[in-house]
Amino acid sequence: MLEPNNHLAAKAYQKKLFEEGIPVTMFGVGDVRTAYDRLLKHGVKFTIELTDVGEVTIAVFDDTCGNLIQIV
Repeated sequence: MLEPNNHLAAKAYQKKLFEEGIPVTMFGVGDVRTAYDRLLKHGVKFTIELTDVGEVTIAVFDDTCGNLIQIV
């Protein structure tokens, strides 16, 4: 769970990370492709679709609260 960002510096930091496309956190899942498909079926909007980066596959989505979340 991400902490509230009531402080102006926290809001500015969050906004800049989002604008730069930098995820604020990453979650390891057992099967990225299955998790990706499940999230898509629930209407989750991905900013980076399934992408192979060497030995792992990642995807990044918008949590609708101003944060980007990566699954790997």
